[in-house]
Amino acid sequence: MAKKTGGSKQKLRVVRALPALKGVIAEYRTRHKTIALVPTMGALHAGHLALVQSAQRRADRVIVSIFVNPAQFAPNEDLKTYPRTFAKDLAALRHAGADLVWSPDVKTMYPDGFAMRIVPDGPASVGLEDRFRPHFFAGVATVVAKLLIQCEPDFAMFGEKDYQQLKVVTRMVRDLGLKTRIVGVPTVRETDGLALSSRNAYLSPAERQTALILSRTLKECASGLRADKPVDDVLDRGSNAIKAAGFVLDYLEARNADTLAPLQSGKKEPTRLLVAARIGTTRLIDNLAV
Repeated sequence: MAKKTGGSKQKLRVVRALPALKGVIAEYRTRHKTIALVPTMGALHAGHLALVQSAQRRADRVIVSIFVNPAQFAPNEDLKTYPRTFAKDLAALRHAGADLVWSPDVKTMYPDGFAMRIVPDGPASVGLEDRFRPHFFAGVATVVAKLLIQCEPDFAMFGEKDYQQLKVVTRMVRDLGLKTRIVGVPTVRETDGLALSSRNAYLSPAERQTALILSRTLKECASGLRADKPVDDVLDRGSNAIKAAGFVLDYLEARNADTLAPLQSGKKEPTRLLVAARIGTTRLIDNLAV
């Protein structure tokens, strides 16, 4: 039976070596405990803690991985400056009632001579994030596969904010026949609608205010599509609003919510709106169901 959620200040194990991790997992399994994994890169916020709470509702023990994965950063991206707040993260996870933090170093995850990677297709090759970050999903798929093998979870929790990532991981687990069930958790937002992200810390106060146009535009576009307005017209108006606010727009797309393929004309299908745009030095993504 899954344990009660949140707020319990209990002993939090921190494990950095693979043999120690395997020992803890063997202990859980000997005691017939189910396991949920919450993969993170640290710099935790309320969105991550919502994943922990969702994990607690499904499993007896919750493992949170903290690993800033270099394989998913391109040379021009923010690996060196990515926020690292390990002590603060541990305090938040202890208060949230997580059971174990798996925090390997790079040599543990990618030892000398490491030569394998997973190159995903399907929802990883639909012209969204993959068009602007062609390296990204191979890095994500490889590290997630390793985490699932290492932690042996019954469930793994992924936020819907990174919607294409959620679909890629779900397809990878299905196609490789892995036992873990991937669970999507709704996006957590600030009260004004901004999707929570570790990269929000990079925004200046003025940029933070401007960033609200993304969630507002998604809502307006969703309303237009629900009213059966032409998709191209809805997306054009939304794109113009985002650009007028000062963003450099990478994409604003309406896609099949399951496959992420482009919508077929005249066909009713589950739809997801997805956006990515840059303001200043910060790139933000968001999405919304229609």
